Amino acid sequence: MSPPAPSRPDRPADAVPAPFWRTKTLATMTVEEWESLCDGCGRCCLVKLEDEDTGAVAYTDVACRLFDAGSCRCADYPNRSQIVEDCVRLTPEAVESIGWLPPTCAYRLVREGKDLPFWHPLVSGTPDTVVSAGISVKGRVAGLESEFGLFELVDHIVNWPARWPRGAKGRQQGSEAPAKRARARVKPRLSETGA
Repeated sequence: MSPPAPSRPDRPADAVPAPFWRTKTLATMTVEEWESLCDGCGRCCLVKLEDEDTGAVAYTDVACRLFDAGSCRCADYPNRSQIVEDCVRLTPEAVESIGWLPPTCAYRLVREGKDLPFWHPLVSGTPDTVVSAGISVKGRVAGLESEFGLFELVDHIVNWPARWPRGAKGRQQGSEAPAKRARARVKPRLSETGA
């Protein structure tokens, strides 16, 4: 019988290994790991308008023509780039250069050295938390881009895809809801004159 393997002093022998997104770079992930980082929120599938003069990007609540509103996924993911000419295929290199990825995007978070939030399916164990945390576009899409003219898209510019929903950033899996700040109640005082 061989002796047990020595344990590292900084890590108990029965410790669970860190999840891949904490130990790997985007470039070193397997295809399966890479694909699992997508939380299925659908924010990147929203049509974005870029100002030609400033380069500023505005999100709309209009989705790509291949977007399936029921699943918040691409209806033809394997062939999306052939069907939708301007579909951006995320790669580690693309994630480095794209400035419009939502702040909640796991690819962006990992690139920035941040952990995945409590609602991400890899953390929570269920895709339902993406919806309950307010990250998903489910129920918020006005329609598909094929239903709108170019000038109509301007009327559909929205800010929410570029923001963290309230309460979706701070809470971690298994923790209680964020504590609400207590507001001090100030009792009115009568002035010395009695007024």
